[in-house]
Amino acid sequence: MTDHPDLGPELRALAQAILARVDPVIRFAAARASSADQPGSCQQVWCPVCALAALIQDEKHPLLDIVAEHSVALLNVLRALVDDIDAAGPPPQPPPPPPSSPPPPDEPPPGPGRYQHIPVTVQE
Repeated sequence: MTDHPDLGPELRALAQAILARVDPVIRFAAARASSADQPGSCQQVWCPVCALAALIQDEKHPLLDIVAEHSVALLNVLRALVDDIDAAGPPPQPPPPPPSSPPPPDEPPPGPGRYQHIPVTVQE
């Protein structure tokens, strides 16, 4: 496998650019979801159809609140990971392979197994 020393910084720059563009959108959506005035007509917490209908009608829905909160938290975690890459340093070197031992002497394979009759009784 060939080394690409410039791949890490390029990927980090790409991740930072994506986060910079996605972060305002996610925060706006989270603020919008938490500031909706009227509750939705359906309050089934885990119903994605009801959540989508509430989103389209600009209503409040518990699933939208959960998604908004977790999206902002996920963005914060991703941003911390990208920022922490520089502090991590290079990965440790793998341990050297153990010294090679001489191959075992040629031994004949074990003989075939023995047949042993096992009585089976079927009771009805």
